[in-house]
Amino acid sequence: MTTTGHFKTVAGTLTTGFRMDIASIPSNYSRLIGRELGLQVRDLPTLLAHTSLTSDQFTQEDTYLTAAQQIQIIANGLALSPHADFGLRLGQRLTPSTHGAMGILASTSQNLLMALQAFQTFLPTRMSFAQLSLTETARELHCHIRFTVALSDAVYRVLSETFAVVFFECAEFIIGRPLHEAEAHFCHQQPSYAASYSRYLSGSYTFSAPQLCMKVPLASCHISNASANRDSYALAMQHCEKMLAELNAHEHSMVYQVQKIMLSHPLGGFSEADAAAALFMSKRTLARRLADEGTGFRPLRDALLAQQASEYLRQTTLSVETIATLLNYHDSANFRRAFKRWHGMSPHAYRLMATP
Repeated sequence: MTTTGHFKTVAGTLTTGFRMDIASIPSNYSRLIGRELGLQVRDLPTLLAHTSLTSDQFTQEDTYLTAAQQIQIIANGLALSPHADFGLRLGQRLTPSTHGAMGILASTSQNLLMALQAFQTFLPTRMSFAQLSLTETARELHCHIRFTVALSDAVYRVLSETFAVVFFECAEFIIGRPLHEAEAHFCHQQPSYAASYSRYLSGSYTFSAPQLCMKVPLASCHISNASANRDSYALAMQHCEKMLAELNAHEHSMVYQVQKIMLSHPLGGFSEADAAAALFMSKRTLARRLADEGTGFRPLRDALLAQQASEYLRQTTLSVETIATLLNYHDSANFRRAFKRWHGMSPHAYRLMATP
């Protein structure tokens, strides 16, 4: 990150394949940041520092932001706010109506589970660099939130707090009462204002967790929503599906095509020549097309290998040697070296860190 005056430019390194330059994030979220800060039009240039946006563009309802612009505005807002609990306060402003058709879809769902499934599917239409994944255990639903760009610690904390408050607000609207039985697990360390969390989150919460995760009993997920409306749900679903289709049109990049092919082959033995042949082009043409999109075959392959390796370590009890074999590493020592290059630690240390 580079510092310029009071603000920092925070456009982090992206997860390979993610497009930071596609303007798909509605600007109403950032305008809410302005309202939270009590800004007037004359103050907007400070909020928009390092985004290339003008005040006129920002105040238009049909303006969309890139991921880099959205992240920068969050960082600027945090720098301007006199409140340490800025992320929590911002989350409280994000009512279901601020999420457009996705918010309507969630709030008219039959129950919390269906609402969360709506968020999981259509979150990219509202916040393109955030992903929600849902995992059921025997008694709980685990809602994992990850961001597909590198963020400063401060921005990560703000986003984590905002998402947690949105989760509780949405859940409590649907089940009709405070969600005391839910848990919020934050990756960041306990902040100095931790006592403020109880004013925004009705459930329990922990810090320094291996993953950002909300946990809620399955029984609570199936409580009927008194505001469920079949017609409104169907209309909102149509709108969300249309927006997602439009967003996915951007994914027909060479990076997207190569990643899709990689995911259908054993990665360890899949070469650049194999990818080029599958796409009916020369290896040189493939390299040029990927270079035009700011990457190359090896970074893409390594990113997917790193992801698969971490998932095996988190979600299974397979030995490191077995995981190395599954990823086509014939020498587990080579796999260990590669894993340390990807994640900055050994597979054993990573598994210890990721195990609750």
